[in-house]
Amino acid sequence: MSQALRHRGPDDEGFMVISDGREVHFGGSDTPEHVMRGGLAYTPRDRIEESWRSPAGGLMFGHRRLSIVDLSLRGHQPAMYGDRYWISYNGEVYNYIELREELKAAGYRFETESDTEVILAAYMAWGKACLSRFNGMWALAIYDAREQQVFLARDRFGVKPLYYRTEGSRFAFASEIKAFGALADWQARADETQLFDFLAWDIVDHNDHTMFDGVRQLPAGHHMTLDLREWSTPSLGRAPKVPVAERWYQIGPANLTSQEAVEALPRLLEDAVSLRLRADVPVGSCLSGGLDSSAIVCLMRKGLNKLDSKSLLKTFTAGSSDAAFDETRYARAVIERAGTEPHFVVPEPEALFDNLDKLVWHQDEPFGSTSIYAQWCVFESASQNDIVVMLDGQGADEIFGGYRGFFGAYLAGLVRAGRVGAWAREIAAMRKNIGFSPVRSVGYTASYLYPGLVSLLGKFDNRAYSDHGWLGPRAQSVLSRNPHEMVAGRTASVRELSIAQVLSTNLPRLLHWEDRNSMAFSLEARVPFLDYRVVECALAMDDAEKVGGGIAKRVLRESVRGLVPDVVIDRRDKMGFMTAEPTWVRDPKSAAVFRKALEEAVEQLPGVVTSGVIERFDAVVRGERKFDFRYWRTISAGKWAAAFKVKV
Repeated sequence: MSQALRHRGPDDEGFMVISDGREVHFGGSDTPEHVMRGGLAYTPRDRIEESWRSPAGGLMFGHRRLSIVDLSLRGHQPAMYGDRYWISYNGEVYNYIELREELKAAGYRFETESDTEVILAAYMAWGKACLSRFNGMWALAIYDAREQQVFLARDRFGVKPLYYRTEGSRFAFASEIKAFGALADWQARADETQLFDFLAWDIVDHNDHTMFDGVRQLPAGHHMTLDLREWSTPSLGRAPKVPVAERWYQIGPANLTSQEAVEALPRLLEDAVSLRLRADVPVGSCLSGGLDSSAIVCLMRKGLNKLDSKSLLKTFTAGSSDAAFDETRYARAVIERAGTEPHFVVPEPEALFDNLDKLVWHQDEPFGSTSIYAQWCVFESASQNDIVVMLDGQGADEIFGGYRGFFGAYLAGLVRAGRVGAWAREIAAMRKNIGFSPVRSVGYTASYLYPGLVSLLGKFDNRAYSDHGWLGPRAQSVLSRNPHEMVAGRTASVRELSIAQVLSTNLPRLLHWEDRNSMAFSLEARVPFLDYRVVECALAMDDAEKVGGGIAKRVLRESVRGLVPDVVIDRRDKMGFMTAEPTWVRDPKSAAVFRKALEEAVEQLPGVVTSGVIERFDAVVRGERKFDFRYWRTISAGKWAAAFKVKV
């Protein structure tokens, strides 16, 4: 399992085993020699052998370290505190310096400069309640030797992943699903409901199931506790009861009025970015040229200037050879303003397919478009330029109303409140600012007032879920149920839509893709917009602050005006790290490669998709049908099934 996750932490490796009443620590092949000679209570003396097995089962922690804070041997994990607590932990608690001072004042002692030790001391001091004091991202496992319990927890918004699997009397957990492939009883089977939801409805990570049958994820903002006494002595003939995940964080607004929230936002954004500059390794940033990443880069420059830092700020941008998909002119305006060292990559379809098997393996599950490859190229470039930590703008669209659907929710909310005059004025503003026709605005209003209309409207927009002919008979049933509606994905309120996107319909999959892409190159990606104080501040604002006047993310634009170049702030189009996929599939050379991959996917997914998907793809290539992303979803699902030998 540890070897399967080496990319997540190539700097150090550690194992803690408690079996038959004995506690043993091991190093691995990646454990540095100076750590082996460290002589601390939790550093190993011996290296584990490949064939080593515990004869009596027991508790085993394995850890891969990516060294970011306290690069010394004292940052080794699994780590121990107070002869009672052990931890294996992935992530960062950014406010660890402030928490350490608070704990010191209460009498707790520290031997390291790491946030890991602070987490354990906080758990000793406050128990499970310590989680609410942490500002950061994490997936952690803490073993309490006195209580014989393992405590598993995940951060508020699920920036860091935590999966688990039970089989008989074994409970296994890991940061990536591929680690379970090392278990002797592993067989990869598809969870068909999740797979069909992905193919037809373009939704994934919207609940605690995964596309692998029997593998669950601990939901964001939840924890669970295993009683090891129950697992070590299961009832005769019965497997131990799987613990229930309990919610520890309930997303909600800050205790602010809308006006107070608007006024507080610039300060909170600045502090969120400053906290995420804490690292003992080089820090860089993604820069698409859009508002979100541009704001992050400019705030990083401001934070570094305040620290009087001489560090060179490196930015990484994905461009395109197709001008319609290229944002580099906006990125260059930010580069000039912030004085960064720029690095550019240009993803191309040939390189995509050269890297696709590796990309699919790292992602663990199918992904929705080739934009994931653009992000892959950005992180690869950062790694090649010695960056270890990257800041990114994920989360801003979900909390500030950055997607077109927020206009539908806003219009529906005005109608529901009886504000017909305001509704009419907003339709006029949307026509002027973003080119929405009145007919389209009325359609958006109706679909958010009456979610059942979405399938009908989808027929006019060539949506995959409104077209039955390309899915096999086993997948047809998924078309009768809208998973977006099941998780409140279409609500007549900007705030409620934000919550749905953060918890279920959008952000979880974006964080999944970002985590895997960054960790594939042993990079840590940090997302300042998901500082919980920023999220709660945004949710305290009136809907009109975010999408009023036909302008998306109004409040964010004004919060960074004067810091970010106006040419970026006043943009009305939206891209992100996109590729020119709609153009690629119509180019004769690359279209042939896409088509071949599509044919292979149909063979790989019998009964799930039919040759109808190829017929529709051919019509797109000929210009007889509008492009959509079902073709890539099919290719990705086929590659996934092949890579992991998934039984469908």
